[in-house]
Amino acid sequence: MYRILRGLIALVCAVSCFLPFEKTEAADPYSVIYSDVSAYNGNPVECDWITNAILYASSLYGVDAYLITAVMETESHFNLNAGSPVGAIGLMQLMPGTASSLGVDPYDPLGNVLGGVVYLRTQLDNFAGWGDYAVTDAVAAYNAGPQAVYDYSGVPPYAETRDYVVKVNDAYVNLVNMSY
Repeated sequence: MYRILRGLIALVCAVSCFLPFEKTEAADPYSVIYSDVSAYNGNPVECDWITNAILYASSLYGVDAYLITAVMETESHFNLNAGSPVGAIGLMQLMPGTASSLGVDPYDPLGNVLGGVVYLRTQLDNFAGWGDYAVTDAVAAYNAGPQAVYDYSGVPPYAETRDYVVKVNDAYVNLVNMSY
């Protein structure tokens, strides 16, 4: 049985070396992000605006556009008028105090995106030296605040924050997969 299986594997490998395969190029970030945004927001004008705002903020602050998109998807599902029961506002779900400390108006869509990306950039910088899980810890800090991450030396044991980190990761992986 082992010899037959080994022979089949060798045959498949030999044949596949001669089969033509289609070389594909990676999709451009605009298309990938727009596709993700439009899965949640059916307004093409808003989808275009949100996609361009993400790409603009990404280039301005040096944050991965797919990470911004994953955070925004998890926070608001790309709803320009999103609000939460605890008072978070807009696409990036900024708390009023956080928005104020960043000098942005959380009700202004561009201010909200830029403020959220500045806050995310700050968390990425805060946890940059934390090893393999630095981005995970930064994402947790975006949700729970940096002090909670410091207090627990990583993602705090809050169910909401752990769920949040998983959702952002899943959204990010989906975006990366869509790009190929």
